[in-house]
Amino acid sequence: MKKIIYLLLLINSFFGIAQKRETDSLPKNYEDYVFVKPGDTLVIQLNEFSIYPKQKFSSSEDIRYYLWLRAKVFRAYPYAKLASERLDTLNNRLKKIESKSKRKSYTKLIQDYVEGEFTDQLKKMTKTEGRILIKLIHRQTGKTAFENIKVLRSGWNAFWYNTTANFFKLSLKDEYQPETVNEDFLIEEILQRAFQNGFLEPQKSKLNFDFSKVIIEKKSEINVEEYKKMFAKMKKKK
Repeated sequence: MKKIIYLLLLINSFFGIAQKRETDSLPKNYEDYVFVKPGDTLVIQLNEFSIYPKQKFSSSEDIRYYLWLRAKVFRAYPYAKLASERLDTLNNRLKKIESKSKRKSYTKLIQDYVEGEFTDQLKKMTKTEGRILIKLIHRQTGKTAFENIKVLRSGWNAFWYNTTANFFKLSLKDEYQPETVNEDFLIEEILQRAFQNGFLEPQKSKLNFDFSKVIIEKKSEINVEEYKKMFAKMKKKK
């Protein structure tokens, strides 16, 4: 019992402001946990569940930019998740339809349904939110927005070109690469913490990457310099 209490205190002191949900979710088998010496980056894993260390910010100003980005991710993610669900439904259904005309009719039905759910909200999104959405489409479906259009040209062609591309003037070929692209790393970091804390409903990525390894390599350091530069340019234009 003393050993268990000691380990709990260690976890609490390491994470500082660890969420209650995380500690409640800790398994009783503490042999699956690995503790490292102070200063190292720690990721606790058990099967598919991970607890990540606190983020490292250079300044309080950086936290503000991080929270700004988090709000953008929170807004875009549900639409990427929904797109993935609708595509899965469409693809599974199409496999069972042999008639070419019926396949086309069903694809059009899904297109109309999704457009009704998406379009009005997409019009209200900012360019940053649009870029994040395009990247998350890749995360959730395993294909870029451009590739999805190419495969389902008769169904989603008008939707993605008319809403996404025209609204945001962005590349539909953008990929999601959290291992190498800083913005994508930040997006994934935000998602993983949101999943753990119950802020967003988890949906497994269809891309193959190990984020636990990525966050260890990054040492949980949050780099928001690109957003500082972006806002600086915006101020100069005014």
